[in-house]
Amino acid sequence: MTEKQKLVVIGNGMAPGRMLEHLFDAAPDAYQVTIFNAEPRVNYDRIMLSPVLSGEKSFEDIIIHGDGWYVEHGVMLYKGHKVVEIDREAKTVASEHGEVAAYDKLVIATGSAPFIIPVPGHTLPGVLTYRDLDDVDAMLLAAQSRGKAVVIGGGLLGLEAAAGLKERGMDVTVIHLMPTLMERQLDPAAGYLLEQELESRGIRVITKASTKQIHGETHVESIELEDGTIIPATLVVMAVGIRPNVALAKEAGLSVNRGIVVSDHMQTSDPDIYSVGECVEVNGNVYGLVAPLYQMAEVAAAHLAGDMSRRFVETSTATKLKVTGINLYSVGDFAEAEDREEIVLRDAAAGVYKRLVLKDNRIIGAVLYGETADGAWFFDHLKKQTDISDMRESLIFGQAYQGGSQMDPLAAVAALPDDAEICGCNGVCKSKITSTIMS
Repeated sequence: MTEKQKLVVIGNGMAPGRMLEHLFDAAPDAYQVTIFNAEPRVNYDRIMLSPVLSGEKSFEDIIIHGDGWYVEHGVMLYKGHKVVEIDREAKTVASEHGEVAAYDKLVIATGSAPFIIPVPGHTLPGVLTYRDLDDVDAMLLAAQSRGKAVVIGGGLLGLEAAAGLKERGMDVTVIHLMPTLMERQLDPAAGYLLEQELESRGIRVITKASTKQIHGETHVESIELEDGTIIPATLVVMAVGIRPNVALAKEAGLSVNRGIVVSDHMQTSDPDIYSVGECVEVNGNVYGLVAPLYQMAEVAAAHLAGDMSRRFVETSTATKLKVTGINLYSVGDFAEAEDREEIVLRDAAAGVYKRLVLKDNRIIGAVLYGETADGAWFFDHLKKQTDISDMRESLIFGQAYQGGSQMDPLAAVAALPDDAEICGCNGVCKSKITSTIMS
């Protein structure tokens, strides 16, 4: 019987967890696996931290691999062991508690670290980030006071934190540097609808706002904006971005840029060391959404199992906001340009907004708010680069109106409220229904 190789994994997040699932399926007897996890717990679904914060789920509900899974696969899991050294010459790693493990192959999955705005007062008790279960536990403890929370950052994580804290009874204000919320995923119109919805739930939103200082003696008391506005706060949550956690790899002498530089096989500059997850830079890009991270996991697992054909290929990734009652879907490129056309549907009464961006009769971007059932269908056409010429008149109405199975486009228009608008003229036409729909 061939002796198993030693595989050491640094990090126990979603990407390395998925990688091991694929590896155990493809080559169940190839490796003896050891995992070092800086967190004192098993692998869990970080995407579902927001429902834990809001009270919709418990930690037990979001566990991916319980203790039994590690036992079943013969994995040695060191919980609460942060790795502090990689010795590439000896091919060992060492944890802060003195545990040393030898490897034949090593996978670095150190994830990312939240960016902290270095304004005066950022080290005060009551200033938190939002990245892991410890952060959620700290926010839940703070929320027991039912005080005032300020969330800095109007991106995905910031808005999910704001909604969760509001559900826990806190008075919540979101401050965001840009003119509209989630500007990386939404166009201004959808961002404005989102802002209106949040304010209808009692969450105050201040855009074009820059933090000058956090005030307090022994604890957070307020935030001061650059324009002099003072916002009382007993809790400040910074959700302004992440940075790949590359320090360990850099100290080991691996090639590092913004992230740990890897090939499309997920190999670092050392052929015996791989890297997956938010700490990685591949083809000049770093990623924070789960779909590309899972693709990295599949590629690394295949390579470790001996399949050299799998490669990482960049693809578009859809974005959804995990806040109950808010339906939002965004994918692709929706920036304005002369060679692009748009089809837009606005139904103010229903709170529905749909925008498709076309180039050469192909979908390159989609933003849906309020009604998102067709998001996956639009995304499929985007990925396949489908020529939509034959369905252009009915495209904005979604899958159900294709192939003559439902009412024709004119009947669909007639069924809309009087204040609904449809435009397909790249912003030139001001009429409610353009020739794109009526021809």
